[in-house]
Amino acid sequence: MANPNPNDEVAMKIKALLEEGQPRFTEECCIYRVPDDIRKHNEEAYTPKVVSIGPFNRGNQILLNMEGQKRLYCRKFIERSETKNLESFVSCVQELEAEVRGCYSDDIKLSEEEHVMVILVDCCFILQFLHELFFMLTRGDPLFLPRRLAGSICNDLFLLENQVPFFVLEKLHNLAFPSTLSSGIHSHVSLLLPAVAMLPAKTIVGDNLEQILTDVGRVAHFTDLSRKLLLRSSQLFQPSASGCSREGKLMHIYSATELKELGVKFEVNKNSKCLLDLELSGHTLRIPFTKVVDTTEVLLRNLVAFEQCHCIHEAYLTDYILLLDFLINTDSDVDLLIKEGIIENWLGDSNAVAQMFNGLGVNILSPDFNNKYSLLLESLNAFCASCCVKKIATFKRDYCNTPWKTVASITAIFLLILTIIQTVFSILQVVH
Repeated sequence: MANPNPNDEVAMKIKALLEEGQPRFTEECCIYRVPDDIRKHNEEAYTPKVVSIGPFNRGNQILLNMEGQKRLYCRKFIERSETKNLESFVSCVQELEAEVRGCYSDDIKLSEEEHVMVILVDCCFILQFLHELFFMLTRGDPLFLPRRLAGSICNDLFLLENQVPFFVLEKLHNLAFPSTLSSGIHSHVSLLLPAVAMLPAKTIVGDNLEQILTDVGRVAHFTDLSRKLLLRSSQLFQPSASGCSREGKLMHIYSATELKELGVKFEVNKNSKCLLDLELSGHTLRIPFTKVVDTTEVLLRNLVAFEQCHCIHEAYLTDYILLLDFLINTDSDVDLLIKEGIIENWLGDSNAVAQMFNGLGVNILSPDFNNKYSLLLESLNAFCASCCVKKIATFKRDYCNTPWKTVASITAIFLLILTIIQTVFSILQVVH
């Protein structure tokens, strides 16, 4: 009998190994681990402080204190529902479990039963929390949460790694309150209305909120909701607007203080409340007002991380961050923008604001760039490249950078003019 070929045995093992391979990113994938090269620059910005949502942060010891409150909220939501049947909610999540699993970029190391429990409790907690946030419970109610804690939960619910798919929330909401389906309001709008109340930043322009939420369309999760509302409120980058081409080029420009020296004026863009709407008119750069607070960096970092992972070829917020990174290099640039009313600094230190914007652009990929910003950068560079502009800027820098130098320069110019006039008259007298 022939000895078995050892190569055949190895080949069989490799074949079995290859058959175990599964795609890491499915078409449904929308919830991601933040890439390490981005995360390492500020890990706390992507890590929940109070509450764990979904499988990524499950087991974090710091977040275990909220587990009891989550279960209480889950129970109250089911009791408050029109259905009041736990089995119906369990069955609903069981039917969605495989689809939910495919929404996460990492392989979920939970059994189907464990995963169903995590998703059900977390989703019902969120739905009840939105209800309580909307109706503002008072002290003495068993569901009452201190305002500071509620604020921290709101921030945690917008972190990219701390998400559940929105379609599960919608299914459970519709199961709990089927009467809302006949109210004439789209089901996702009736759920999004209270969700907007916990937005960490006001990103909506206009009073017709219901219509805005209808126009937003399908939402993947709360991080996606915040981004879509931001784009929807922009005059420049509405997803349905024409001219939002991604064929532009990212090019370097001078910092804000350097542009100021070259004659560029800075003004607040009062025509828009969306921070993305930068405009250049002549040599005046109009930038929307923004208030920089403790949570600003966390919100922007998670939105940029989502764009980097999910929609890098529609990364309009990333474009804004890269442009601001050029404009702001030092605290002097921040001070200039504060003076012009463009930035309101709640961090106290201008250098902290500069470091924030500089850090947001680190290790960010930009395979393409929106055409509107590209034309703005090109026009700025063309203005700054003018010989006349450069000569005037050099004169201002060298001879008018202090009040005394300015007075001395004007005096010298005046004396030079008088000397020239006197010389001309002297020449004319000799000629005559």
